[in-house]
Amino acid sequence: MGIGASRRILPALRRAATVAALALLAVLAPARAQGSGEETARRAVLEMREAFQKGDAARLAALRPRLDGHLTEPLADYWLLRNRLERADTGEVRAVLARWAGSYWEDRLRNDWLLLLGARGDWATLLEEAPRFRMNDDPEVRCWVALAQVETGAASPASVAEAVRTAWLGQRTAAPGCARAAGRLIAAGALPAEVAWQRARLGVEAGRLAVATQAVALLDADWAALVERAFNAPQRYLDDKLTAVRHRTKEIVTLALIRLATQDPQAAAAHAEHLRWRAQLTAEERAWVWGAIGRRTALRLQPEALDHFARTWEAALPDEWRAWHVRAALRAGDWAAVRRAIGLLSPQAQQDPTWIYWLARALRASDQAGEAAQALLQRIAGPEGFYEQLAAEALGQPVTLPPAPPPPTAAERAAVRALPGLQRALLLIDWGLRTEGVREWHYEVALHVPGGLPERELLAAAAWACERAVWDRCINTSSRTRQQVDIAQRYPTPLRELVVPRARAIGLDPAYVYGLIRQESRFVMDARSHVGASGLMQVMPATARWTARRIGLRDFQPHQIDDPEVNVTIGTAYLKLALDDFEGSMALAAAAYNAGPGRPRQWRQGPVLEAAVWVENIPFDETRDYVKRVLANTHVYAALLTGQPQLPSARLGATIGPRLATARAPDTELP
Repeated sequence: MGIGASRRILPALRRAATVAALALLAVLAPARAQGSGEETARRAVLEMREAFQKGDAARLAALRPRLDGHLTEPLADYWLLRNRLERADTGEVRAVLARWAGSYWEDRLRNDWLLLLGARGDWATLLEEAPRFRMNDDPEVRCWVALAQVETGAASPASVAEAVRTAWLGQRTAAPGCARAAGRLIAAGALPAEVAWQRARLGVEAGRLAVATQAVALLDADWAALVERAFNAPQRYLDDKLTAVRHRTKEIVTLALIRLATQDPQAAAAHAEHLRWRAQLTAEERAWVWGAIGRRTALRLQPEALDHFARTWEAALPDEWRAWHVRAALRAGDWAAVRRAIGLLSPQAQQDPTWIYWLARALRASDQAGEAAQALLQRIAGPEGFYEQLAAEALGQPVTLPPAPPPPTAAERAAVRALPGLQRALLLIDWGLRTEGVREWHYEVALHVPGGLPERELLAAAAWACERAVWDRCINTSSRTRQQVDIAQRYPTPLRELVVPRARAIGLDPAYVYGLIRQESRFVMDARSHVGASGLMQVMPATARWTARRIGLRDFQPHQIDDPEVNVTIGTAYLKLALDDFEGSMALAAAAYNAGPGRPRQWRQGPVLEAAVWVENIPFDETRDYVKRVLANTHVYAALLTGQPQLPSARLGATIGPRLATARAPDTELP
C-alpha cells in the first residue's frame, strides 16, 4: 500500500516467475510442488526471526534474499535494518521507509528511529520525520518531539508543558525521553518542581525506585541517594529524622511515609498522626500520604480505608488512588461518600461506565435527583459490558441482542482481502508468528488511517478472520464497530459440538464456559500465557495434573492439554469443582479460576456485600477485570444460545459474603 508503481515492477516480475514455475511443477510433480515455494519462505521467515532475536546480522543478511518479492518482504527488511539501526545512516533508513511506505513495518521502523533520533538529540531529523508517524501512540516519541520543538525554538516551553507533564506522570518506567523533556521544562520554569516530586511519589507507591530517583535527580542529583535510603528503609529513615524544615526534607519524608504505607499501612498511619509530621508537612503532602495509606488499606479490604481517604480532603490525587476511595465507600455502604469520591476523579475518569453506574446508584440511594440517575443509566445501558448490562437491568431492560447487520457484500469482502497488511498478518499468524501478525492486523484495522477502517470494512475483515478460525482477530475487529453490531461475530461459538455437551454433562451453563473461554484465550487453540497456562481454557500444568487425577482421566500426559477436547474436559471439570466449592457463585468461581481459590476465600470475609460491590472491590486489577468480563460475556452467550433475554443479576447473584455455617467445608485440595 502506498508503494510507487516503479518499485513494484521487479517484485511483480519475480512473483510472476514464481507463479509460472510453480504452475509447471504442479503439472510435472503435483505432490512435490504443492506449497513448496511458501514452505521455503516460511522457513526463511522463521530463521530470520531467530537471527533477529539473537542479533545475528550476518545470518539476517544471508537469509534476506530468500524473501525477495514475497509478501513478508517488509518484515524481513524491518528485521534486517532494525538489527543495525544504531549504525545506519539517514539515507539508508529513509530508503527502507520509502520502499514500504504505508505498511505497518514502515511505521514500526519509524517509531524505533524517532526514539533513537531523540536520544541522539538530532532535532532537525526528528521534527521532519515525526509528522509521518501514523500510529503516534508512543508517549516517549511525543516527549522527544516536544523537547525538540523547545530546543529549536519551534515551540515555547509553556506551550508543550501540559502534554509533557501528562505523558511523564503516566509512564510506568524510567524512560529517558519524558524525563529529559520534563527536566528541560522545569529548568525553564514552564513546569513546577512539584511535578518531579509527584512523579517520585507515584514511583515509590508503585515500588519503582528507578522512577523516583530519576525524577528527583532532575532537581538535584545528590538527592537521589536520600530517596533511595528512604525507599529501602522507610521506618528507619522516619525514626532518624526529627525535623523537616527544608522543602527537600519534607518531600523525602513524604516519600518515606508513602513507601511505609505500601509495607505497613497501620504503621504509616501512626507516623502520619504524629504531631511532628502533622505540624511540619504541608496539607498537600499530608493528603498524598493519607491517600497512599487509604489505597493500601482499601486493597486489604479494611474498614478504616474510608476514614483515611476522608483525610485527603479534595487534593488532586491519582485516579488510580481515588478509584479505591470510591470502592472503600461502596464497601462501607456510604452512598454520600460514593458521590463525593466520584466527584474527585478527573473529568476523564468520570466518563468510565463503572463510575457512571455507581454515581447513578448513589443518586438513587439519596432519594433525590431521580431523573439525573435515570439519565446516567440510560447513557451507558447496553447488551455488552458488565456495568452496561447492570444499567440496562436497572432500567427494566434485560440483555436483549440487537439484530445483525447485513452481511458484508462481495465487494466489501474483496476490498479488505486485497489489503497486503491483512494478508500478511494472517500468513504470519498461520506460520506461528502470532505477535507480529496480531500487531500488523491491529495496525491495518485501527491505525493505518485515522479512526481505523469504516465499519462495513471492519465487519468484512472480521468475517475473513472468522473464516480462517483466527478468532481473536475476528472478535477484536468486530468489537470496534459502534453502529453495525454483529453480536454473533463478536461472540463466536467454535467447537460447539464439544463445549455444549461437555458443559451440560457435568452441570455447567454452556454460556458460562463460553464466556470464560472468550476471556481466557479468545479461542486461540495454542494460546500460552506468560505463567505457562495452555490452550482454550488456559489450564496450568499442575492444575491439569490434579484435575485429571480428580476426575479419573487415566494416563494423562502434560502435552495432551494442547488437545482441544482434553483441554475443555479438564478446564470445565476444574471450573465445575470451583463453582461447587463456592456454593454456585459464578463471580467467586471465576475469581478462583483466575487467581486461585485461596484469594477469593479471603476476599469474601467481612461484611455481606451486594455482589456487584464485592466484584468492584476485588483487590487484583487483573482478576477484577476478568470477573466482570467473564460474567458480561456469559450473559451475551446465554442470550445467543437460548434466544431469550437475560437478567444479569440472575447469574451475578444478590450478595457475596462469608461462607454460611450450614455450607459444606471448603475443598482445601482445590489448587
